Amino acid sequence: MWWAQLLNNIAALFSGGVAASTSSFESIATATLAVDSTSIQFTSIPQTYSSLQIRGIGRSGTSANGPSLYFNNVPSGTSYAYHNLYGDGTSVLAQGYASQAYDSSMGILSATANIFNGFIIDIHDYASTTRNKTTRALTGVDLNGSGSIWLHSSVFTNTSAITQIDLYNGYTWKAGTTFALYGIKG
Repeated sequence: MWWAQLLNNIAALFSGGVAASTSSFESIATATLAVDSTSIQFTSIPQTYSSLQIRGIGRSGTSANGPSLYFNNVPSGTSYAYHNLYGDGTSVLAQGYASQAYDSSMGILSATANIFNGFIIDIHDYASTTRNKTTRALTGVDLNGSGSIWLHSSVFTNTSAITQIDLYNGYTWKAGTTFALYGIKG
């Protein structure tokens, strides 16, 4: 699909300009919404990789901040801290948050019909039981003359291995939204 090549190109830029070998990535699961939904979930994640990567395209029911991700069904408390860098061609924003209930790594989503955001989210040390988990994400959307891009990093202050990932959007993921989970070999 065209979006897979686009995400591979973005991944190459995100990793310092060198495309990763396709043999370094193994597909774990893919989810494509046939109907609108507030959540996409990956469960029973194998613990055999060094890192995980989520690639996707998504559209929201409304243009808003708010899509989030959380691990092991922990969408409450103070388990996440993150910071974002944002630009849209006319303004920039840098922000940081500590002690949050979720990881807000997906920026502002498009609600325009047939316009989808692109996402690449890396999750490091996900299988470790002695380290907190870190993520980095690059997300963006082109709206034919306008758009935005987000660079994001976060920490999940929990040493449990990640076995479940929820991609939550309280404003609804629209049908056609697709996320693919990959394992990255060590």
